[in-house]
Amino acid sequence: MRTTVRLDEQLLELARREAASQNTTLTALIEHGLRLALRKQQPLPGDARIVLPVSHAGGGLMAGVDLDDSAAAIDRMDGLA
Repeated sequence: MRTTVRLDEQLLELARREAASQNTTLTALIEHGLRLALRKQQPLPGDARIVLPVSHAGGGLMAGVDLDDSAAAIDRMDGLA
């Protein structure tokens, strides 16, 4: 089927160059791009919601640990404080 599409001249020139670099036709490049643009987004397997475990351990923070001071917390974990 033939149709007329008006494209920006710079975009058309880039598309022609890309088609040539891929050793394909401009029509094939445009069709491929349209298929990609119209394809339904399929959720990836890794996109599923992750449920994190809840800790029921007691005790809380170690005495003297300030979670707002990350440098001091790292020093304490490294045994420097």
